[in-house]
Amino acid sequence: MTAPPSIEIVSQASLKGFNSLSLPSSAEFFCSVTDEHQIQQALDYARDNDLTVTPLGGGSNLVLAGDIAGLVIYLDLKGISCHEFDSDVVHISLAAGENWHKAVEYCLEQGWYGLENLSLIPGNIGAAPIQNIGAYGVELRDYFISLKAIDISTGEVVVMDKQACEFGYRDSIFKQALNNRFLITEVTLALSTRANINIGYPALAEALGVGLGQDASTPKMVSAAVCAIRRAKLPDPEVIPNAGSFFKNPVVGSDALNELLKANKTMPHYPQDQGGAKIPAAWLIDQCEFKGLRSGNVGVHEHQALVLVNFGGTGTELLAFAGSIQDAVQERFSIALEIEPRIYGLNE
Repeated sequence: MTAPPSIEIVSQASLKGFNSLSLPSSAEFFCSVTDEHQIQQALDYARDNDLTVTPLGGGSNLVLAGDIAGLVIYLDLKGISCHEFDSDVVHISLAAGENWHKAVEYCLEQGWYGLENLSLIPGNIGAAPIQNIGAYGVELRDYFISLKAIDISTGEVVVMDKQACEFGYRDSIFKQALNNRFLITEVTLALSTRANINIGYPALAEALGVGLGQDASTPKMVSAAVCAIRRAKLPDPEVIPNAGSFFKNPVVGSDALNELLKANKTMPHYPQDQGGAKIPAAWLIDQCEFKGLRSGNVGVHEHQALVLVNFGGTGTELLAFAGSIQDAVQERFSIALEIEPRIYGLNE
């Protein structure tokens, strides 16, 4: 196989340093790209050699369950640009390889507000729409305008608006009908030049020392409070390998909620607009006594039951342990926990 001249194709490349769980895995072929031209070259190479393509960004929301066949393309595109600026709203476009938290900090420094509740979420910009990242009462779709992506099979560049992305709770069309079909290269958001504080989330209001919904002084204060909360309860992947929240918070219907509350009167729950309520997965896991539990080389973090950590295990070991948690929650509460990170290499 001959690689295109401006990109380097590496065979049997280790991916351990490219995933925040530090799971052992190798890519059959690997390359890093810094612009759309290099992406097209990489896709041409994959098509010419009949290779499947797997895009890779910050690696903070995936589980590598084994080696990855085909070509893994690491998206290292950089750049933040501002356009359509007026007195109240600014549209910004962010390249897929930009670090999410650093981009939030940059926007705050420029006086562009809205993303402060999403501070310190790990990963890069390109993964944000796939997951429809959210935290403390805010989701990406609240500020999303469009994204630019490249069709893996054809190389066609497309622009998709919010409706086309079909955002849901920690979900999008890129995890459903368009799973692994596009490489996202750029995301465009609409932010405000006026502070519009959102502190409707109880833990955030408590951290700021104000009542629910009351205004804090500045968006920077909100960002600092969010960072403090996250650092207090979530381990640093550089110190303890993890992928953040490992399970989605399940949403149950009204009837199921009533039955659950009969047996669990203190169970926390958050009513949803469409009916029913969201139940904290961490509470469910904690009630099954998994917090702080270690099983071989994997375990649950001692301070946050929603975070699975790796002490030197494999992806298959981690997924088996996650399955035991799902089984326990299902047996006790009749609730099916859904794994939040994307899983690669399971059937390679």
